[in-house]
Amino acid sequence: MTSTAIDPTLLAGNRKPMAGYRATHFVWQCDQGVATITLNRPERKNPLTFDSYAELRDLFGALKYASDVKVVVLVGAGDNFCSGGDVHEIIGPLVDLPMPELLMFTRMTGDLVKAMRACPQPIVAAVDGVCAGAGAIMAMASDLRMGTARSKTAFLFNRVGLAGCDMGACAMLPRIIGQGRASDWLYSGRSIGGEEAERSGFLNRLVAPDTLLADAQAWARDIAAGPTFANGITKTMLHQEWSMSIDQAIEAEAQAQAICMMTGDFKRAYQAFVAKQRPVFEGN
Repeated sequence: MTSTAIDPTLLAGNRKPMAGYRATHFVWQCDQGVATITLNRPERKNPLTFDSYAELRDLFGALKYASDVKVVVLVGAGDNFCSGGDVHEIIGPLVDLPMPELLMFTRMTGDLVKAMRACPQPIVAAVDGVCAGAGAIMAMASDLRMGTARSKTAFLFNRVGLAGCDMGACAMLPRIIGQGRASDWLYSGRSIGGEEAERSGFLNRLVAPDTLLADAQAWARDIAAGPTFANGITKTMLHQEWSMSIDQAIEAEAQAQAICMMTGDFKRAYQAFVAKQRPVFEGN
């Protein structure tokens, strides 16, 4: 019986470098495994449009197959993160749409959150100034959040006559800050300052506004220097275990960890430990 060689390019599937990606509705940069997405409408506090929603959704979907992106930083240009959906380009038109089109829109916005959670790369949100509506949701959907004391986070759907259950907020926010705090934030739609957001656990760290992006990118580089495949497994399990029992989670983690033990990075870590050196991970 003869063995048949398998073309590794077939196994790679759609994996491709993303450094050359050309964004239309935001700024995209990729350097040494860290990609930075900059929402770039600072004169309007970086609101989203129908097109930018769709492009962000598609980009995060494509990152599942990226060969050169290990961590993503999401930031807003100027002194604000994101003011949510553009009042004139989104909110105004929505008032006149019939139900089927409204549902198409809300499903599309939800698909952005799904894509952010499904991409294997950890996402670091760098939050300054206004972080409201869909902007607060994107920060929530990120894996880590670095902010400033002057940041103002608001899940303000209640204030515009909508329910707080937008883009997964009622499922995800309580898991980040607890049911009581999430209820307060979603019922009131009030603005949460940076210090309260950090105390509540929404922001992981507070830094100075003038170093926010550099600090977020440095944090991302630290993560990128780790075992890429294993970090992707960690993100996947953090997300999937929300709907598991403890027994199911323990079994799922046993299987996931066994897979990670087959990687070259696991062997490199052991060899570095024996040699009393710091491991250099290669992501495989």
